[in-house]
Amino acid sequence: MASENTSESQDEKAALIETESVQDDPQQCGTVAKQSESKLTLYHWTQSFNSQKVRLAIAEKGLRCEEYDVSLPLSEHNEPWFMRLNPTGEVPVLAHNDNIICDPTQIMDYLEQNFSDEGTLKLIPEEGSTYYHRVQHYRELLDSLQMDAYTHGCILHPEITVDSHIPAYAATSIRTQIGNTESELKKLAEQNPELKDAYIAKQRRLKSKLFDHDNMKYLKKLLDELESVMDQVETELQRRVEETPEEGSQSWLCGEFFSMADISLAVTLHRLKFLGLSRRYWGNGNRVNLETYYERVVQRPAFRRVLGHVNNILISAVLPVAFRVARKNAPVIVGTTLLIGILGGATYLAFLYMKKRLTVFC
Repeated sequence: MASENTSESQDEKAALIETESVQDDPQQCGTVAKQSESKLTLYHWTQSFNSQKVRLAIAEKGLRCEEYDVSLPLSEHNEPWFMRLNPTGEVPVLAHNDNIICDPTQIMDYLEQNFSDEGTLKLIPEEGSTYYHRVQHYRELLDSLQMDAYTHGCILHPEITVDSHIPAYAATSIRTQIGNTESELKKLAEQNPELKDAYIAKQRRLKSKLFDHDNMKYLKKLLDELESVMDQVETELQRRVEETPEEGSQSWLCGEFFSMADISLAVTLHRLKFLGLSRRYWGNGNRVNLETYYERVVQRPAFRRVLGHVNNILISAVLPVAFRVARKNAPVIVGTTLLIGILGGATYLAFLYMKKRLTVFC
């Protein structure tokens, strides 16, 4: 039974890579754009920052997209089928027709260039316009932030955070997981000679990341630099306030339209909130425009659909992993559950028996 389940799982993954295969009821991100007759497939992980940006862009544009969760806690991104799809072993990955795009910025540019029919929201203004340069400036500024360092650093050093959504056990868990991943990558390199170089390169990147992200001096430097970026954003948002002083009128980061720069800013602020850094960068009279912006952006329908539940670590990470573990190890889990049930029942019957005996003696 276990081998049959493993075989079925591998078959499903192989089928997902075939980007022109069609399912009757794919998971949808929204309504379909006219230009997109062929299927979009996004390989992502719910807690991945870059995945969140791409998923929010897809939702804002109202594109139909089949999504496949590549579970990082279960190391699915290290499995051979995914490494063949993206040799860096990182999410997200977009498959469309014969195109496989692995870089998040390139994915969003691809979506903008190829899905621009009437009725589909444009997230990048016409090239050459003042708005275009403004959007690109803030995209580059925000996308240059070392978000993986902030994330890992706050997990490894929770003392620098306030009201973090990360559970207390995460620091120990991530250190153990990284150690296990290094061994796993080495083993996978031996088992898959054609992917050996990719696995070794990933192992080296992992070691380097752990060294940097566990360095408090380096982390504090990055967080101080983030202050400057948030100041620039606050100033830009103040310009929007001054441009639209009428009561009830609203604008976003670069003008009276929601853009790719807003995608980057919205997901960045949401991640900082998740990490327990929001009080440092906005709120309590500090950067009031940024605070107001975040309160508004979380109410957008696309944001609520894609990211509304993400800060609930139990729902967004633990439960999907538990269900997938159960699926992969169904016979073992069912057997264990049955054994626990039998022992529980026997214990309860013994309790009733002893209670009856004690009643008789009394």
